[in-house]
Amino acid sequence: MKKAVVLLSGGLDSATILYLAKSKGYKTYCLVFDYGQRHRKEINQAKRIAEYAKSEHCLVKIALPWGGSSLLDKSKKIPTNRNIDHKEIPSTYVPARNIIFLSFSASYAEALGAEAVFIGANAVDYSGYPDCRPEFFDSYQDSLKKGMKQGVEGKAVKIFTPLLNKTKAQIIKIGVKLKVPYHMTWSCYKGGSRPCGECDSCVLRQKGFDAAGVVDAAIKK
Repeated sequence: MKKAVVLLSGGLDSATILYLAKSKGYKTYCLVFDYGQRHRKEINQAKRIAEYAKSEHCLVKIALPWGGSSLLDKSKKIPTNRNIDHKEIPSTYVPARNIIFLSFSASYAEALGAEAVFIGANAVDYSGYPDCRPEFFDSYQDSLKKGMKQGVEGKAVKIFTPLLNKTKAQIIKIGVKLKVPYHMTWSCYKGGSRPCGECDSCVLRQKGFDAAGVVDAAIKK
């Protein structure tokens, strides 16, 4: 059976991408990162989702001691209720996060003999992070072709970003068809008992569910 590494954060997009990979016949291996984020709720949910989907998962703990993001530094305030402008990079941007995550994923994939890495990045309804844009993934794919054993042998690990150009509503409709357990997902940048409803991630999530005409089970419960 063909194998794929799936970057699983515990959020809406990554849960959808896991189920998409499974629907395409891949045996999935989820990679969950503890990188010093402000709360562990998304990590715990990611592990629950992987187990629910009967997918193997690996938790990788790394340190980014230099900070540089309000997701890493609790002394910095998470922006709320802002007018999201894709030309502005918010304080929740973590320097080079997708580069770091994809590097671990590509290494894991090559070690497994997997041919693919799935990431739920989105460049439509997103906060403006530069490492969520199509040109970034095109460039990174080229790096894998030139910098890895499988790449120079002509069998480079393929980075799949099927949600990249879809709206949150489109993503949710796909997930509903695939029976993604959205009630288990956690998108909020804060780690409270319930989503704050004010951070970029909460706002974009609610906008998506409203546009899709679907009740967000994570809020309803």
